[in-house]
Amino acid sequence: MPRVALGQLAASEDRDANLTHAVEMIRRAASQGAELICFPEMGFSRFFPQFRADPSFFDWAEPIPGPTVERLSAAARRSGIVVVANIFERASPGEYYDCSPVIDADGALLGRTRMVHIAEAPLFNEKFYYRPGPGEFSVFPSKAGPLGVAICYDRHYPEQLRILALRGCQILLVPLAAISREQWPMFEMEMQVASFQNQYFAVVVNRAGSEDGMAFIGRSFVTDPYGHVIARAADGTPDLLLVDLELNEIERARRVIPHFRDRRAELYGPVTELQGPHRP
Repeated sequence: MPRVALGQLAASEDRDANLTHAVEMIRRAASQGAELICFPEMGFSRFFPQFRADPSFFDWAEPIPGPTVERLSAAARRSGIVVVANIFERASPGEYYDCSPVIDADGALLGRTRMVHIAEAPLFNEKFYYRPGPGEFSVFPSKAGPLGVAICYDRHYPEQLRILALRGCQILLVPLAAISREQWPMFEMEMQVASFQNQYFAVVVNRAGSEDGMAFIGRSFVTDPYGHVIARAADGTPDLLLVDLELNEIERARRVIPHFRDRRAELYGPVTELQGPHRP
């Protein structure tokens, strides 16, 4: 039964101080028995995609491994806790990603997930900054259990969430940057449905605090394999929420509600979108 920590952060303009705060949060979470901690999308810096097409922010990007991942790896190793973060990755000159490194409890970098679906909307001007990831949809065999990651906008695409389940994901981690109170009930419901359909735990970790034109609403939450919200963090303010996940409940849920047994994968195949109105 891993205990999971949701590190709901509010970022200041001091990126080094933000990372120091995160390292301290790792220590605190581990001291309270957590085996895994997840942080929000771009959680260690101000949310720069709110600024449209400003090339100066590319200076914030780092390689993986690099300075931030090395500090997180050292913290994970000291505290014996799995760490899932989200940073601006520089893969090569001119190649940048919204990326979540996954660090095991011994400090080893298990791998990374790059955001696949890139949003473009007011205050989320992401297509200028990020390339779409290759869609590897990896499941990481961490000390806390098999983990999958869907970064922010990726959570709206059920195909990705199902692939992670089919590959053995038991804990879906969703680093998030959300501001819409109007849409938030739908965001929760969306993850409830994903957890129910795929019968895993979903851990959604949102930013908090106000930054320039954005007010992040926090309210990070966890859903179980039956689709219930089993825990919620504070509204709009930083929080460290610890939740125990009974992974054996996944097997029990799949016995009672056998979604995977009853799939007809042979009927689905590649989908060709219809041109014009559909006629049976």
